[in-house]
Amino acid sequence: MDSEKLFNTIEDLGNDHIGTASDTPLRKDAFELSDIEKIASIKKDVHNILHTLGLDLTDDSLKGTPTRVAKMFVQELFGGLHPDRKPKASTFDNKYKYKEMLVEKNITLYSTCEHHLLPIVGKAHIAYISNGNVVGLSKMNRIVDYYAKRPQVQERLTMQVVQELQKVLGTEDVACVIDAKHLCVNSRGIRDVDSSTVTSEFGGAFKNPETRRDFLDYINLDTDF
Repeated sequence: MDSEKLFNTIEDLGNDHIGTASDTPLRKDAFELSDIEKIASIKKDVHNILHTLGLDLTDDSLKGTPTRVAKMFVQELFGGLHPDRKPKASTFDNKYKYKEMLVEKNITLYSTCEHHLLPIVGKAHIAYISNGNVVGLSKMNRIVDYYAKRPQVQERLTMQVVQELQKVLGTEDVACVIDAKHLCVNSRGIRDVDSSTVTSEFGGAFKNPETRRDFLDYINLDTDF
């Protein structure tokens, strides 16, 4: 997708592509169980699913699957649900007095669709304009990864990344565009292997069409996933 098409797509979406809420829907008792207790419970559930499907869980290839899946859910794929795992994003004084846009593009993104628990794979592109503070480049990648590691919808993920960086940097001038493939579309249902989904969130100065256009020209989406 070239920058002209991307700009038109985002203009159609409006300045803010807003889902139902920017907060991940968690119960109040979400963290009462320890990771070990969650793994033990999920292991039983996965075992039941595979058994119900008719698989022989005494087979050497399958007998460890319930444990592997349970650990993967708690410690990897959905590790971003726990607030203790939020990356610490230290900021620094903008001693260089750099006042232009800073863009971090092509951040690899792996998430999980909360509707079918299938992968979302794509790229995130982030920009901000410093008002006196800057953040380490790798911290932007870590913020994307943290919010991606939970059952997600792409609209919410885009908003969460922007809102977190706005808090960290103390400025509204933050933008994020995500272009991703959803395997719930690509591998099931309509099975459209070529389509991808683009979402955007623009804060502060990025609501200005010229500033937004500059950002989209910088990222010039031309990657293959």
